[in-house]
Amino acid sequence: MNFFRSTWSIALYTWREGIRKKTLLGFLILSILVIFGSTFMTAFMAAPQRAVDLGESTVEADVQSKLIKDICVSAITIFGVLITIFISASVVPQEMDNKVIYTVLSKPVSRFQYLLGKFAGVQLIVLVNLLLMTLLFFAALWIRESVIPTLILWSALLTYFQFLIVSAFTFAISCTSTSSVLPTIGGLFIYITGNLTEYLNDVSARVSESTNAVDYYIGMLAYGLYRMLPNLRDFDLKDQILHLAPNDPPADAMIPQLLLAGSVYALAGYVLAYVLFRRREL
Repeated sequence: MNFFRSTWSIALYTWREGIRKKTLLGFLILSILVIFGSTFMTAFMAAPQRAVDLGESTVEADVQSKLIKDICVSAITIFGVLITIFISASVVPQEMDNKVIYTVLSKPVSRFQYLLGKFAGVQLIVLVNLLLMTLLFFAALWIRESVIPTLILWSALLTYFQFLIVSAFTFAISCTSTSSVLPTIGGLFIYITGNLTEYLNDVSARVSESTNAVDYYIGMLAYGLYRMLPNLRDFDLKDQILHLAPNDPPADAMIPQLLLAGSVYALAGYVLAYVLFRRREL
């Protein structure tokens, strides 16, 4: 019982400290403004569409609806991943810098408890921010189309697991650093690479037919990275949100398999973080 109480206390402390960060609040406010203002933006962006007389008001409404969805999904993804990387990269280095970590670890708190509490606190921050942005998007679509956009909820669930993977490995990098700069760069690299894994597969397929030894090894490396790295694009339902009805179920998305894969990658990232953190001299 004491184990969970101590871990939860560290998680709540991390949550309270995280929501006070001005950068984090700035990202959140910007994302809310973009999502909230998407309706007004589409009025100007769709103006050229009205100039082309298509003869059907439903076409204009469909264009505006897609613009709103595109803006909102992009805002949630961009600001959400920035919040995830920023908070995951800073919680441990910040406490090393201000010496708080030494006070915490001098108490009957193990390194495993401390790290688990910090990681849980990070996930609380990520979840709450994602929930706020998703609820605004949900409300905007519900008001505009008068249907319950359940597809948005499925998208939010998969988006969180996408953020969870990035967060876990960014958190692992932060356990080796005394500054948040390197983990932030590493987190951005992980996110970008995770969205380019299909390109690695294409590279492997192209060079497989080459007789050049260098191309062969490049192809082997690309294929190995493709099999090892998480494909974050699998967690993205943006195309479905743009083209399917808001209350349609996800199409061609293996939700249970994706959730399992996301959990496995996140667990691997956390285990790596613990191994690296345990080896540090504190």
